[in-house]
Amino acid sequence: MKRFGWEGVYEGEYIIGLKKNGAAISLEPGGQFELSGAPLKTVHETCAEVNLHLEQVREIASEIGAGFLGLGFTPNWALADVPVMPKGRYRIMTAYMPKVGSLGLEMMYRTCTVQVNLDYASEDDMRKKLRAALALQPVATALFANSPFRQGRPNGFLSYRSQIWTDTDNARAGMLPFVFEDGFGFERYVDYALDVPMYFVYRDGRYIDASGQSFRDFLEGRLPALPGEKPTLADWADHLTTIFPEARMKKYLEMRGADGGPWRKICALPAFWVGLLYDDTALDAALEIIKDWSAEDRLSLRLSAPAMGLRAPIRGRTLRDVAREVLEISAKGLHARAAQDGFGDTEEHFLHTLRLTIETGRTPAEEMLEKYRGPWAGDVSQVFAEYAY
Repeated sequence: MKRFGWEGVYEGEYIIGLKKNGAAISLEPGGQFELSGAPLKTVHETCAEVNLHLEQVREIASEIGAGFLGLGFTPNWALADVPVMPKGRYRIMTAYMPKVGSLGLEMMYRTCTVQVNLDYASEDDMRKKLRAALALQPVATALFANSPFRQGRPNGFLSYRSQIWTDTDNARAGMLPFVFEDGFGFERYVDYALDVPMYFVYRDGRYIDASGQSFRDFLEGRLPALPGEKPTLADWADHLTTIFPEARMKKYLEMRGADGGPWRKICALPAFWVGLLYDDTALDAALEIIKDWSAEDRLSLRLSAPAMGLRAPIRGRTLRDVAREVLEISAKGLHARAAQDGFGDTEEHFLHTLRLTIETGRTPAEEMLEKYRGPWAGDVSQVFAEYAY
């Protein structure tokens, strides 16, 4: 912590995170590390930030005989083997999850994702970006599918992490069909968020269990966990962090469809979404692709992508066909941005690894399964040698 200038974040006696210069590192339920980067202008800057973080993590880990793995799901540990981090909100969530879905604890303790946060300029800009993000999230799920193992064996999915979200808590997850309805805007999203059951309220350094209770009741001073008390803006901000659709809106939009992955592919994800959503021509082209998709089409694609990857069907095409088209739109968007690094390269070069995936039609998970059935001879532990950071 002191070596790299980070400041500790504590909950009681426990250090649960670090912060520095607008960035933060948090300790997730099963010991996953999450870097929440500072707001930056280009993918070059974001990639430099991620690379520095991973270099620092690797330096510290090597000194204590530890390592870090970039996968969407822990490949061999059972749930009982995963350590539980000492955070009050996770204690509340752990007790609540089994009441609302069968896979919530799997999500908390054994999954890992890479997410991209992008801002918006207006309500209309938000509307367009959120619609494109939700409809095309399965493209990212397939391109970054990287969780084919569970407890030492293939689990039947390419992105088991994505499959887990289909039965975690459907009151706070999913594809949000109302986003595509006429008149959708900030107010409609707030109405949705108000009806998502609460997890907790944070007061005086501790988490108060409000699981299953209503934020609408909280607004009226009728919250059973805190009778007579009304929420602050901080309470509302906390509540928004407990909503988990495939693309989430807060003060920015959060893309949530991709598995955690190898170091070399991490920077491709922000490049993919920035190219699509930050150039008006590219965004309009992306919306044109999805304009005729029904709610049933979007849901069907969301449900088939975890198992079928790029072979998932959508209106007489495959997801690979859509991904190829979308990736070229993203590349054009990045070209139009013309954000260059010190060598004169634009952000387009980060997409190279995704082009290879589309050319071969093989997701990262399928490449891993080939190794499992081939040179690994059924030994999943080989993943630690080949995929560790």
